[in-house]
Amino acid sequence: MANASGKRIANQNETTVKTLRLGMFLPTVLSLLLRFLFRASSLPPSKGSLAIYIVTFFPAFFLSNYLIKQGSPRRDPITGTLISSGEDLGQSGVTEWCFDILYITWACQIGSGLFGEWFWWLYMVIPLYAVFKLWTSVISPMVLGRGMPGASDSPSDKESIGRKRQEKLRKRQEKGDPRVRLQSVRK
Repeated sequence: MANASGKRIANQNETTVKTLRLGMFLPTVLSLLLRFLFRASSLPPSKGSLAIYIVTFFPAFFLSNYLIKQGSPRRDPITGTLISSGEDLGQSGVTEWCFDILYITWACQIGSGLFGEWFWWLYMVIPLYAVFKLWTSVISPMVLGRGMPGASDSPSDKESIGRKRQEKLRKRQEKGDPRVRLQSVRK
């Protein structure tokens, strides 16, 4: 089972890439269908509604293409063997945030077709979350002095941790733990 992890990631990525490709047109079709079924009076969509859709479509299109490009597995065209599994699209961090933006965009597209244009206010979750993350990880530690590396580590805290570690090592040595004996021989 050589490269089983790569094969697993490639299979997951292929499924995710299919979902991303489907997600680029399915929410639009659903929005129009729901608008036609439940809100026929709102057809054709207003200029403002189209403007919102277009403005939010471009980031979704860019992020979707970015994720497809990063996650698409490459295979040998002749033999079909896996050359590269692509980046893991299930990882946390920026990839996860890209998916969050896509999901919110799709939800807003479908929701606006079903409930009305006010549903686009849900899109404000994205910049609010960005401001929250910026505040908690960058601005607050700089302004308030909390969370800075080394700022919370007072000398007494370091000494306390050192004492606890020494006590653990002493107890292990008394029990005859071979790891402690090896460390004491090296010193």
